[in-house]
Amino acid sequence: MNATEPRRRWWPRSVRARAALAAASAAAVILVGTGWWVHHDVYRQSAQIAERQAQTHLLALVDQLKEGSVPVRRSTVPYEVVATGRRAAVAYGGGMEEFDPGTRHVLPAPPKAEVPAPPDDGAAWGYTNCPLDIPARHDAKPWDRFGKDGGTYLGMYDDVRADKLSSDKVAALGIAPDAQLRVYVVVLPHAAEEIAESITKTTDVLLLRAGLVGLVLIAAIAYFTVRIALRPVEAIRVLTASVTANDPRERVTVPATGHEITALATTINTTLQRLDNAAAQQRRFVADAAHELRSPLTTLLASLEVALAYPERTDWPAAATTAARQTRRLQALAEDLLLLARLDTRAPTADPETVDLTALASRLTEQYPLTERPLALTCDSTAPAHVHGNPDECERLLRNLIDNAARHAAHRIQVTIRNQDAWVVLTVHDDGPGVPTEDAERIFERFVRLDDARSRDHGGTGLGLAIARDLAHRHRGTLTLTPRTLGACFRLRLPRAQAQAQAPVEK
Repeated sequence: MNATEPRRRWWPRSVRARAALAAASAAAVILVGTGWWVHHDVYRQSAQIAERQAQTHLLALVDQLKEGSVPVRRSTVPYEVVATGRRAAVAYGGGMEEFDPGTRHVLPAPPKAEVPAPPDDGAAWGYTNCPLDIPARHDAKPWDRFGKDGGTYLGMYDDVRADKLSSDKVAALGIAPDAQLRVYVVVLPHAAEEIAESITKTTDVLLLRAGLVGLVLIAAIAYFTVRIALRPVEAIRVLTASVTANDPRERVTVPATGHEITALATTINTTLQRLDNAAAQQRRFVADAAHELRSPLTTLLASLEVALAYPERTDWPAAATTAARQTRRLQALAEDLLLLARLDTRAPTADPETVDLTALASRLTEQYPLTERPLALTCDSTAPAHVHGNPDECERLLRNLIDNAARHAAHRIQVTIRNQDAWVVLTVHDDGPGVPTEDAERIFERFVRLDDARSRDHGGTGLGLAIARDLAHRHRGTLTLTPRTLGACFRLRLPRAQAQAQAPVEK
């Protein structure tokens, strides 16, 4: 067999066939268990039937003796009637003749009757169960009921007093007037087995036929039921297979039944929508990144080509300055793009450190370079504010907010930090032109710039606020724009951490 050839398995691959086979197997186990229970219960009931037959025969024999009649030998149940003071049996039959009890009784004789007789209390008729030892015989025939070795059998007996009978009945029975009669009835095991076999044979055949028909019906019903139930799944599969990268807008039909397949279709549509949104965002991101890269590259290429075309008239220090500025823009944009790519694919820090935002913000405001134009950058805090996170990512978040405020502030930037219950709230407020209310969320999108007041001439790649919000979400926090009458105010909320004894590490 070839190693690359898939191994053939007896278990079918089709869900319909698997469901039908599983249902048929379960039904087979149930039917086999039921048949076994019925079979054994029939044997138990057959033994009870044999005992009731023996009891009925015993009652009939006692009634015949009380009437002075000697029972006939022909009987379906072995019996023997013995009497005190008599060597031979009074009557026998049903197979007891095999022992020739006409000369000597086989079963023990009863004791002498009590004199005087106990009073008759009128109690209901009863009998006594006892084991009966049947003697072995050397001349047993194959058809004899008791066989060659004899054995011990279940028996029952009842006594009849001769003094309770009339003299004519006593004479007809051939016993002494003071004798006591004992009627034995033997319950043969094979009698119960014969009854059980006759019943179980018919029952087993009926159960086998009904079981086979039932298994076929159960398997067919399970097969077609699963087939009907899986029709929506097949439709979902066909529609899902038609979704391509060029046309990801296809959606599956949601059944109105409200069962599990409805939840499956809803989940698939939600997943397809997320994939569509992610693909659209990726295409938009690639287009925006290409556009942003094209602008400094075009400026850089144009200045270099002009300088090379007219080297004698070129201001080389100015050309070098322009090239360096555009190169720095390209470097900043490349770093931001790489950071966004890492944020999109990297999971949050599994073992975060404790960062003091108060100390971090104070250090950034003290060391922040304000060389282009004079700005007042202050930090207002009343106590340490500890959060869990990555120190480098927290510093990048705050630096992006301060960079954004520095590009658009007129004279002043205010950083405020407060502890509010389980949160640390940091705000960065500038006195610039502000942001329109309708653009409060749009500014957090990648490569978004609004108007001339926030133009590319003042620096920035259009990714700072998008990176800041992603970092806030990675630290289980939020970053929003708070409405203000003057300027723009960004509000950062991060879960508060318990303060630790060690001081934050200075960078």
